[in-house]
Amino acid sequence: VSLAMLVNNLSFSYKFANQIKLSILVLLSVLMISCETVRYYSQAARGHLSLVFDRENIQRLLARPDIPAELRDKFNQVLLIRQYAVEELGLPVEDNYSTYVDVGREHAIWNVFAAAEFSANPVNWCYPIAGCVSYRGYFTEAGAARYARDLEADGFDVYIGGIDAYSTLGWFEDSLLSTVIERADYQLAGLIFHELAHQIVYLPGDTSFNESFATSVEREGIRRWLRRGNDGEKIIAAEANILRQQQFVELVTDYRDRFGSLYKSDLLDEEKREGKAQLQEDLRQSYRDLKRDWNGYDGYDNWFSQSLNNAQLATVSSYNELVPYFNDLLIQSDNNLDLFFEKVRSVANLDRSDREERLQDYL
Repeated sequence: VSLAMLVNNLSFSYKFANQIKLSILVLLSVLMISCETVRYYSQAARGHLSLVFDRENIQRLLARPDIPAELRDKFNQVLLIRQYAVEELGLPVEDNYSTYVDVGREHAIWNVFAAAEFSANPVNWCYPIAGCVSYRGYFTEAGAARYARDLEADGFDVYIGGIDAYSTLGWFEDSLLSTVIERADYQLAGLIFHELAHQIVYLPGDTSFNESFATSVEREGIRRWLRRGNDGEKIIAAEANILRQQQFVELVTDYRDRFGSLYKSDLLDEEKREGKAQLQEDLRQSYRDLKRDWNGYDGYDNWFSQSLNNAQLATVSSYNELVPYFNDLLIQSDNNLDLFFEKVRSVANLDRSDREERLQDYL
């Protein structure tokens, strides 16, 4: 019997039923794992429960006279986004994003990514429910940094990425977090569409499939959301942002393939290190060249100022590798999202080998 089934069969009628289910899930998990993993799950449970206990209903917040006007506008936008998501996109909104949490920090969680020194593929970690994914999340930056140092000591390339929102995959009610509240309205809409898409289809153990699908829903949702308002300036700004994102992804993916070819070569390790350093510098220069067409936009400068190691490069491909496939599938569905979701579910239900064969041309 799976842990998920054991927890899901429990029934509680009082306010914190889901929190109790989470605690029981963690308890059942830690009975079968090492002390180090117990510590990891404990911090995850504490971190998520702190968000659960601190959340406030958005409708009640709007009724308060002391809510700042800017925050009030954002809350009203979120209510409109929720309505649009369910009525126009067919996403499973339910009670998600009906509550707000001021987390009091820069990011909701910090994900640790790792890859071997001469590998373009990320390390995977496996968990109950979520399956195997290419990151390990921490609710404190210090916790992520400690784990990253251990991985570096073992010779891995390591990257820590601050994450502003995450999905509980329908197990619990997801809240609007203060870490995303300052985003432009269309970006906030895209984030909500992305996280809700995980509740349409989620394949445990396949980060690329899950994140690429959610990214495709996010982008299509943004396009439709903006067209509904007929705001030409916002549409132009959003399309420019999406284009820059696509160009960024294409650039990093191209270089990641070059790194992969280098690592598969018969060169000596020291020669591979030299080649790796040269490719990293070439990538920075290619970014500078690309940026000339961006009219001063510098949103990716911080990303390129970092090490550009294998772990960092893998974060981009995980979220975007299969987006072209899902875009094609949407076109084949005549841009009908219900039909698109049905087709995606059909692909997700294939045996792994059959699914990988179907997706091979896009990998």
